[in-house]
Amino acid sequence: MNSIAFIFTRAPHGTSAGREGLDAVLATSALSENLALFFIGDGVLQLTAGQQPEKILARNYIATFGVLPLYEVEQCYICADSLAERGLTAEDPRVLPVEVLSAEALRQRLDQFDRIVTF
Repeated sequence: MNSIAFIFTRAPHGTSAGREGLDAVLATSALSENLALFFIGDGVLQLTAGQQPEKILARNYIATFGVLPLYEVEQCYICADSLAERGLTAEDPRVLPVEVLSAEALRQRLDQFDRIVTF
């Protein structure tokens, strides 16, 4: 079975990319055991705890990231450089446990996957 990496590159709530990516991860988790999520660029904002999308009349799908371990999706990585560029730190609260990696380490980890899907 192919290993699949999902890359989240967009901020939540401005587009449907994050919600569609999460739906794709949930659907794929039923078919493959070797999945990983990567959060880079504005995608690091997908996991920020305490978001209130209902105030802008958006659907709150962010909490669903927190159930991914129940689907045995446990490989989750976030880019330290992207966090720093947005004034965030590795210690900030998130809705999903992630491993913080430098951009170079993240690229090396990403190279280990057969398929890459970007949202």
